[in-house]
Amino acid sequence: MSFAVPRPRSQSLSLRLQIHLIVAALMGLFVVAVIALQLDATRRSVREEITAGNRVAAQLLQRVSWVYASAGPQALVQFLEQLGRVRANDIHFESDDGQVLFTSPPATYKQGRYAPDWYSALVSPALERQVIQMSGGRLTLQTEPSRSVLDGWDDFVVLAGTGAAVLLLLNLAVFWGVGRALKPLPTIVQGLARLQQGDYAARLPALPGREAGVIGQAVNQLAEAIEAEIEARMRAFEAERTLLESREFARRLEAHTETERRAIARELHDEFAQSVTAIRSLARTVTARLGERDPTSAQASGLIADEAARLYEAMHGLIPRLAPPALDDLGLADALTELMDASRSRYGDMALELSLVGLEQSQSLPVEPARAAYRVAQEALTNALRHSGGTRVQVRAEADPTSLQLSVEDDGQGLPDDWARRGHYGLRGLRERVATLGGRLSVQRRTEGGTRVQAWLPLQHGHDMSTPGEPT
Repeated sequence: MSFAVPRPRSQSLSLRLQIHLIVAALMGLFVVAVIALQLDATRRSVREEITAGNRVAAQLLQRVSWVYASAGPQALVQFLEQLGRVRANDIHFESDDGQVLFTSPPATYKQGRYAPDWYSALVSPALERQVIQMSGGRLTLQTEPSRSVLDGWDDFVVLAGTGAAVLLLLNLAVFWGVGRALKPLPTIVQGLARLQQGDYAARLPALPGREAGVIGQAVNQLAEAIEAEIEARMRAFEAERTLLESREFARRLEAHTETERRAIARELHDEFAQSVTAIRSLARTVTARLGERDPTSAQASGLIADEAARLYEAMHGLIPRLAPPALDDLGLADALTELMDASRSRYGDMALELSLVGLEQSQSLPVEPARAAYRVAQEALTNALRHSGGTRVQVRAEADPTSLQLSVEDDGQGLPDDWARRGHYGLRGLRERVATLGGRLSVQRRTEGGTRVQAWLPLQHGHDMSTPGEPT
C-alpha cells in the first residue's frame, strides 16, 4: 500500500511567497483605493476653492470698477497694485487700445515650486475666465489653481510616503508571521516523504499551532492506520498461506489415506478373505471327519468354522467402508444406492429414503468431490442409525454443472451439546476434508427435531463455496 506525495516543481512559488503576494496585492489595492479617494478629495477641494475665490474676486473687482470708473484707469491701476493678488486668481487690466496696464504679481506662497503635470491634470478643475468691461479698459479674471494643487501634492507626497512605509512594515510583519505559521510544513512534508518511502513507523513530533498540530496528528493517525493495515494484511496473508498449505497437506493426506484404504481393502479381499475361507473349509472338513468318534473335537472345529464365517461376513462389511467398489466403478449414485441397501439390511426397523437429482451421469463427476460426498453420507448415515434414536433417515444428493449438494436428515433426538468436540462422530474431520476442496459442511439441529447434515462441494476448479448462502 503506497501513495505519492506531490513534489513542488522548481518553477512553482512556495506557499509562503504565494500568501505574501496575495496579502501584498490586497494591501496594494487598499493603498490604491486610499490614493484614489485622496485624489478625489483634493480635486473637490481645489474646485471649491477656485470657484469660491473666483466669485469673491469677480464681485470685488466689479464693485471696484464702478467706484473708479470716474477716476480713470490710473486710479484703478494704483488700487490693483496695492491689492496684489486675490486668492487663486490672475488679474489682467488692459486699456481699450490693448495696452497692458496691470498684471498680478507672481504668488509668493511656495514660490518656485509646482506639482507634476500628471498630478495637476488629475486634480485641476476646468479653468474659469471672467471679463469685466469698464470705461477706459477691461479687467480679465483668470483662475490659477497651481498653489492649491501644490498643497494637494504635498499632502499626497506625505500620504504616499507614510503609506509606503506602513505597507513595507506590514509586508515585513506578514512575511514574518506567515513564515512562522508555515514553519511546521517542511516537517510535515518530510514525514509524508518517509511514508511514501515505506517508513510507516515514522511519526511527526508535536507541532506548534492549532492547524499544524491537527495536521500532524492526522498524519500520525494515517501512518498508524497504514501500519496496522499492513500488519493485518501480512497476518491475513500468512494465515491464508498456512491455511492453503494445511488444506493441500490435508488433501494429500486424504488421497494417501484413500490409497491405503483401497490397498487394505484389496488385501482383505484377496488375501485375508481367502485365508478365512480356507480356515472355514478346513474346520468343516475336520468336523465331518471326526463325526461321532470325537464329539468334543468336532464341536470345537464347528465353532471355528462358525467364527470364520462371522469373520468373513464382518470383513465383507468392512471392505465397502474402506473402499466402496461401486464408487470408483459405477459412480456416486450407485455407491449411495448400495450404501442405503446395505444399511436397510442391517437396520430393518429404520425407514431409509434416498433421493438423487442430476446424478444420471455420476461417473463423470470429479473423483475428490464424489468421494467426499460419499464419506459425508456414510458418516452421517452411520451416526443417524447408531445414535439418533429416530425412525426415519432421508438422504438427498443433487448435482448441477458447478456444484454437488448432499443432505442427510433424521427425526431423532438431535445433536448432543458436545457434538463438536474433537473426535466426536467424525464430522470434524469431514468438515476439514470438505473445506480443502473449497466446499462447506453444515451440521444443524432441525426445528422439527432431529439433525440435518449438509455439504456443498464445487465441481469446477477455482469455484470456492466455503462461505456460500445456504441453498433453498
